[in-house]
Amino acid sequence: MKAFSPATFTFFLFLFFGSNAFAQQKTKKVLFVIVDGISSDSKEKIPTPNLDAIAKVGGYTRAHVGGGKDTYSQTPTISAVGYNSLLTGTWVNKHNVWDNDIKDPNYHYWTLFRFMETQYPQKKTAVFSTWLDNRTKLVGEGLAETNKLQLDYSFDGFELDTIHFPHDKQALYIHKIDEKVVDEAAAYIHDNAPDMSWVYLEYTDDLGHRYGDSEQFHQAIQMMDDQMGRLWKAISYREKTFNEDWLMVVTTDHGRDSKTGKGHGGQSDRERGTWIVTNAKGLNPVFKSNPGIVDIMPTVARHMDIHIPKEQQFEVDGVAFTGKISISDPVLKKESGKILVSWKALNQEGNVKIWLTTTNHFAKGGKDIYHLADEINVANEKAEIDISKYPSGFFKIVLEAKYNSVNRWIVEK
Repeated sequence: MKAFSPATFTFFLFLFFGSNAFAQQKTKKVLFVIVDGISSDSKEKIPTPNLDAIAKVGGYTRAHVGGGKDTYSQTPTISAVGYNSLLTGTWVNKHNVWDNDIKDPNYHYWTLFRFMETQYPQKKTAVFSTWLDNRTKLVGEGLAETNKLQLDYSFDGFELDTIHFPHDKQALYIHKIDEKVVDEAAAYIHDNAPDMSWVYLEYTDDLGHRYGDSEQFHQAIQMMDDQMGRLWKAISYREKTFNEDWLMVVTTDHGRDSKTGKGHGGQSDRERGTWIVTNAKGLNPVFKSNPGIVDIMPTVARHMDIHIPKEQQFEVDGVAFTGKISISDPVLKKESGKILVSWKALNQEGNVKIWLTTTNHFAKGGKDIYHLADEINVANEKAEIDISKYPSGFFKIVLEAKYNSVNRWIVEK
């Protein structure tokens, strides 16, 4: 019998182990959930065993909404505003949803669903929601502005069905809709496992508005936790039964006012104070340093292998809280014809390219021409940019490093 040559033997080893590794590659899936209007302190007061079970696999952290307080990106702590910050990874100065009327969203800042459907049209998307506007206005399904974006499955609009869900003063009908939405989401995930799903539930916010910090509100949080348990059970089933790798992220859109807990919308610490629960592996330092709701979008994109083109990446305000990250927390300060730039280096590899433009054509569908102002070792954590030749009172600065980019604006009055 003729012996194999070393090269042939190596080739067969590659075929065996390579094909075996390919066969073991898991299909990535994601479910992100918004449960409305639960401040971090409210969540922490109430036993939430199901959220705790998810966090045990990944983690729990306090987080924030509201953009940069007292800056150009300050964002109302209002429901639809927060939803769109999650979907687009941007604050209100970009996505332009200022309240729940959703009058004029800026669809040039793409949602996760638009990225997903554009790059992976063969993959399946789904929305399960107690508020129809999430799909029709924020995601913008079927609109010319989103290039007639179509999702694969939707389960929503029941708040308009006053026959099966008659509106009562105690908002119990919203709880019934939430239950219907969760039951459908859990069953659909269990049986069909769409690649990207969004679940939105409203009842907790309604009870907060009606009763404030109260036993009724606390009971609504416990009901929500039971609902998360049903979704988690469906995901656990998929992971155990099929070769799937699920990312689950649960968060809220705003906190509550500090006086009674009935209101929100302002910039108090409690109204800005939210939380994130996830089963994600590989959580990085961003996760434990008060992440923003905008950080969920790039985290989901990273998990789902969504490529965000550079022009669009330069506009994303969030930073992924999983995997390797080069830099975070950029700070700009303008003084004496210079911009002082600083950042936090989370990884010492490579350089930071500092890009500058004085236009915002992107917001209207155009293109901004960026100038490379400097390139410096990431470990330096600071730089000075000469802007004496730029007369503009508006500057967009992007710091591009090996594993991520971050951006900030200077907007002078």
